[in-house]
Amino acid sequence: MVSSTGGRSGGHDDAALDEIELAGELMIAATASTGDRLPTERIDEVLLDRVDPARTEREGDG
Repeated sequence: MVSSTGGRSGGHDDAALDEIELAGELMIAATASTGDRLPTERIDEVLLDRVDPARTEREGDG
């Protein structure tokens, strides 16, 4: 099978996987929530608490 990306790095695939991971983390947080809705503060915690691998690599190089 031949990939339609033509050997590109797959940036779109990486972005899609990131979005899927975020959605999963939000679903887990929503499931653990006792209310009908996930509070905005909790959404911010889930989204902002993620570690950006590219950022940690840059920080480790300096």
